Amino acid sequence: MPRCHARVAAVLGCAAFALGSFATAPASAHVPSAPARAGLPAGDGWASADGGTTGGAKADRAHTFTVTNRAELAEALDDADPTPKMIYVKGTIDANTDAAGRSLSCADYATDGYSLDAYLTAYDPATWGRTEPSGPQEDARAASAARQAERVELTVGSNTTIAGLGRSARLLGASLQVRGADNVIVRDLTFEDAFDCFPAWDPADGDDGNWNSEYDNLVVYGSTHVWIDHNTFTDGRRPDSAQPSYYGRLYQQHDGELDVVRGADLVTASWNVFADHDKTLMIGNSDGAGATDRGRLRVTLHHNLFKNIVERAPRVRFGKVDVYNNHFVAPKSGYVYSWGVGVESQLVAEANAFTTPSSVDPAKIIKKWNGTALTARNNLLGGRPADLLALHNAGVPGETLGDDAGWTPTLRPRVDAPRVVPGVVDGGAGAGRRR
Repeated sequence: MPRCHARVAAVLGCAAFALGSFATAPASAHVPSAPARAGLPAGDGWASADGGTTGGAKADRAHTFTVTNRAELAEALDDADPTPKMIYVKGTIDANTDAAGRSLSCADYATDGYSLDAYLTAYDPATWGRTEPSGPQEDARAASAARQAERVELTVGSNTTIAGLGRSARLLGASLQVRGADNVIVRDLTFEDAFDCFPAWDPADGDDGNWNSEYDNLVVYGSTHVWIDHNTFTDGRRPDSAQPSYYGRLYQQHDGELDVVRGADLVTASWNVFADHDKTLMIGNSDGAGATDRGRLRVTLHHNLFKNIVERAPRVRFGKVDVYNNHFVAPKSGYVYSWGVGVESQLVAEANAFTTPSSVDPAKIIKKWNGTALTARNNLLGGRPADLLALHNAGVPGETLGDDAGWTPTLRPRVDAPRVVPGVVDGGAGAGRRR
């Protein structure tokens, strides 16, 4: 039987999940390649500090797997066992499948009389007002959401490498959870469309309320020494632009593409593509989490492509975050900001390149979120040097930021001149790609 998910325990009392157990025969053994087994090179970002990150490099044959479906992946991950593991993903693995591998739709998860039409009728602000939803339909939504979470959230344990084979390895609808683990590598995977069937309406979120969803494609939660390399993150088949609006707000079925939260530390994200998404990358999830996050959340982002990203690339709280040699390609419409300077954040952003349409105000590249300062030097905008902090301070009254983040990054094995960053990053970032 699968381990009981926390939300299932709260809503369903940890009763046997109706869609069945995912116990299977072991995934097939695979003779690993040397590059896939390689750990993070010395000096490559925060994940190389304090002992470095090797993932499952020491896995023996008994703990080396090639997986082709959700059941095999869930069994191979076995987050309770810290024995080094090498897990190779072959082809597409759809997380929204039952124990027999059959596809599951949102209707399959719905329970206790939940329906979207009934939910919309029950909590219409015109009749319900601006208070938080409660009652039978909200309870049914939460119970339905717990059933989906049991399938799509897959937990990665310590001393694990999970890597795609070739360029076609894809996790569809999955939320990979690196929780309370140490020494994890995630490489060469396409993360597509981790969608929430049951978004929750929050009438107090913003001036007009908002729909909020679960499931980051990849979340690093209370974990240390994590290397995220050469992956592609995308909404894929379910872009926000194709979704309906209810109560005058987008029916948002996506959360983040990558979040680093709850005391996570020593993370390097390199050579990834983050594409076609709204709230993309959050480092630190709450202004009130200082007791957990202060002195942690040390993250390096280098040689990543952020393409058509609306906001949070990244948004930072508390952490010492090094952002260098990334290419940011802003969308033609809907852009909000890239670098969010949150409470007690120490963000250093150097030698990056921005490609923006004329509709994007350069002053909006930086956004102040209760932070006080950042270091932003040697960045390019449209191929020309640009003092992005000065543009922000001059163009956004009342959001002035200081120019010193208070520390100097040293864990940088290679720093490219910002003028070559678009070509280098666009040609080398993403799942299964190398230059």
